[in-house]
Amino acid sequence: MAASLLGSLGVLRAALTPRSLPLAAAQLGRCRYVGSSRRLLGVAPLKVLMPALSPTMEKGNLVKWLKKEGETVNVGDALCEIETDKAVVTLDSSDDGVLAKIMVEEGTKDVILGSLIALLVAEGEDWKQVEIPVETTSVPSPVQSASAAMEPAAPPAYSSSVVQPVPGRRETRLSPAARQILETHGLDPSSTAPTGPRGIFTKEDALNMLKLKGTMTPTRTAASAPLQPPVKGSEAATSPPGYARPSTPPISIPGQPLAPGTFTEIPASNIRQVIARRLTESKTTIPHSYASIDCNIDQVLKLRKQLAKDDIKISVNDFIIKAAAVTLKTLAKKAKAGKLRPEEYQGGSFSISNLGMFGISGFSAIINPPQACILAIGQSRHDLTISEDDKGNRTLCRKDMMTVTLSSDGRLVDDELASQFLESFKLNLENPKLLAVF
Repeated sequence: MAASLLGSLGVLRAALTPRSLPLAAAQLGRCRYVGSSRRLLGVAPLKVLMPALSPTMEKGNLVKWLKKEGETVNVGDALCEIETDKAVVTLDSSDDGVLAKIMVEEGTKDVILGSLIALLVAEGEDWKQVEIPVETTSVPSPVQSASAAMEPAAPPAYSSSVVQPVPGRRETRLSPAARQILETHGLDPSSTAPTGPRGIFTKEDALNMLKLKGTMTPTRTAASAPLQPPVKGSEAATSPPGYARPSTPPISIPGQPLAPGTFTEIPASNIRQVIARRLTESKTTIPHSYASIDCNIDQVLKLRKQLAKDDIKISVNDFIIKAAAVTLKTLAKKAKAGKLRPEEYQGGSFSISNLGMFGISGFSAIINPPQACILAIGQSRHDLTISEDDKGNRTLCRKDMMTVTLSSDGRLVDDELASQFLESFKLNLENPKLLAVF
């Protein structure tokens, strides 16, 4: 065996002549490349993308990773927690493998749908050699987001037409109308004596200057002396001696961004952003119609106390929901009779908003699309009214009243139908025993 091995080596030595060395080296390199190509190029990954976890979700916040890099992941295992526009949802893995690389750190906000958030590799692969895709969508890290949010905003740009004070000269007090005229036309009030009380430069003085503008040359315009932003607490922001108010503009200017350090910005959560967007859309696109009615809830409170003695706990809101459900059977009867119009059942729904427990006497709620109506419930109150018995005797009595307001979509519910609903709702609520029949 040793002889055969030496013979093979001899044949190999003879084959590697100086002329064949370059060819052998090329073939050897090619074999090495084929044998270790996956290690040299990296392990092909399985991409984990930001999914759409709700129908209205456009972006999400990555709250927490439940797996670490290098850990084995099976199908159904929880990978991370993602905050959508509705709630915090756990993302489960749809593949088996090893979590090789986390692309989006914990706490990153506003991750766009379809963005790459992690990489998986198959079991048995070297997860440390995972190939990072070049076309990865860059997502700002929490540190970058925080640093960008802490960067001071640029100071507000002041209009170049603002009248500038001249050092060493007593400043003229301007009325708001006069200031607006002077700043708009770039006029200098120091060239004209004010005629207002206590030396105030009035609107008439500014208009007179405009009439003479063709014959007079302003001694100074805004372009000759740029205004410096006022500094809080400095002498420039204080009033001249003898004046009751400062002549320089305040640090907060309408139409301009606030100066740094004068406010604290608190970002809205995803849920509040969705609510704000939907309610703004509702209020600007839906013609709201409002109708209110007062309901006597004496019988509701009386029946509620009787049920409480039998350890049956029912809230006033339960009676309200039941009364609304019974009242909505006006539409159910029309549907059974085949008289329900398409606009009365397509994309329509009903909701109740009760703020009575917060001490709100009455309010008008905003419709939440695609709903058609929303009923706003106020707090119960004690009203003194005059009642008349069977013999015609009038007495002063106290009643528990409650105001309800119906907000309806004028395109679907007309005023007559809204009035009929409130009338039927009042009847059902004031006679709670009727609710048990339906």
